[in-house]
Amino acid sequence: MKLRIQEAIVVEGRYDKNTLSQLVDTLILETAGFGIFKNQEQLALLRRAAQTRGLIVLTDSDGAGFVIRNRIKSAIPPRYLKHAYIPDVYGKERRKAKPGREGKLGVEGMPPAVLEEVLRKAQATILDENAPKPFSGPPITKADLCTAGFSGGTDSVQKRKDLLKRLELPEHLSANGLLAVLNHCYGPEEGRKLLG
Repeated sequence: MKLRIQEAIVVEGRYDKNTLSQLVDTLILETAGFGIFKNQEQLALLRRAAQTRGLIVLTDSDGAGFVIRNRIKSAIPPRYLKHAYIPDVYGKERRKAKPGREGKLGVEGMPPAVLEEVLRKAQATILDENAPKPFSGPPITKADLCTAGFSGGTDSVQKRKDLLKRLELPEHLSANGLLAVLNHCYGPEEGRKLLG
């Protein structure tokens, strides 16, 4: 049975869309890779979908995926966006002759259970289920990251990379991205424990 999700989901390409469409019942839009930088009509469609039903950004965990994610983040107000992050898994997709530049699997190479997990962590609104309860407590701030040594310190980059690996998050996730994930995927209380 497919998960019925309220938000639209944006992915990089048609193979990602094909994989995801086997798991979810929602509007799935494509960026056509870097085409999102040139196609203003597609960007306008993403904005409309975000404003009417919310938008989950689900790009690959490689550098290119983060460039595309950042383009969407810069074009659409954050109140309409949720971010789902696939873990760094090394390998190649079945249809490809060799792995990508960074050697990581993309959305199309992720097992359905992993995709469901990352969508749930992003707090996708799954219809026909009890809606996830919003997190309580004050959000984690940039100052909290600094105090815990994950930003602004001499070893903060390595410390952040270690945490990202432990949480199975992409290595390219910035300090701001980590902050968003901790607040919106784990919640302030659990996020503080992870920084502990």
